[in-house]
Amino acid sequence: MTHLSTITHRLLLAGLGLFLAASQLAQAAEIRVITSGAFTEAYKQLVPEFEKKTNHKVISAFGASVGNAPDSIPTRFSRGEKFDLVILSDGGLEALVKNGNVIQGSRVDLVRSQIGAAVRKGTPKPDISTVDALKQTLLNAKSIAYSASASGTYLSTELFPKLGVAEQLKDTAKKIMSERVGAVVARGDAELGFQQVSELIYFKELDFIGTLPESVQQTIFFSAGLVMGSTEQETAKQLIRFFQSPEVADVIRKTGVDPVVSR
Repeated sequence: MTHLSTITHRLLLAGLGLFLAASQLAQAAEIRVITSGAFTEAYKQLVPEFEKKTNHKVISAFGASVGNAPDSIPTRFSRGEKFDLVILSDGGLEALVKNGNVIQGSRVDLVRSQIGAAVRKGTPKPDISTVDALKQTLLNAKSIAYSASASGTYLSTELFPKLGVAEQLKDTAKKIMSERVGAVVARGDAELGFQQVSELIYFKELDFIGTLPESVQQTIFFSAGLVMGSTEQETAKQLIRFFQSPEVADVIRKTGVDPVVSR
């Protein structure tokens, strides 16, 4: 190969490299995603893997599925904040569909979540293994913290009245806004805390004492939905498929929720 042809060959290779790099950048996208608590731990572990695998950039936000806290998902939508994909409790998602924020028929269930309870490490572990034991533990607790999101709504509007303790808990049970229940219990501001299992088990300062009895448990699906008006719907669908893939199921399971795997 002559000197001139060698130079030409190198220039062609360099040009090809630049073209491939430009093509890769052109295919990479940036999507905005907001997710609520129960899926947060799995989400934080999996998004970097998705970004590495696809070269897409995910801009993440976090908030409660329901409620009017300043950072809750419904509040952020009402303020006009822009997202491409939302992940929250099934009931919260259906409300966003009804309000026209999420595309009808785009719901995809990602995980199942249950409600559990925890106390500060080193303190007595009350019994919640039966309905009667749970009721007595609620009445005995000097202070109770529960989520302002989906699990807390169920506790305060359905379970507490069903157990006949709603009136007695008015002074001892507190809804926690814009903060994880585990953090409140960990610093000693509440004796007993209830939230989705996946949001309690990562606090090293806590002892997880179990889930609600099956007969009064609420299993919640946390689901993804495409946001109305998004220009990155294909990328959002790609992220959903990644969350549903069998390859990441074990990672999700270890965070305290049960994956809904796509076959």
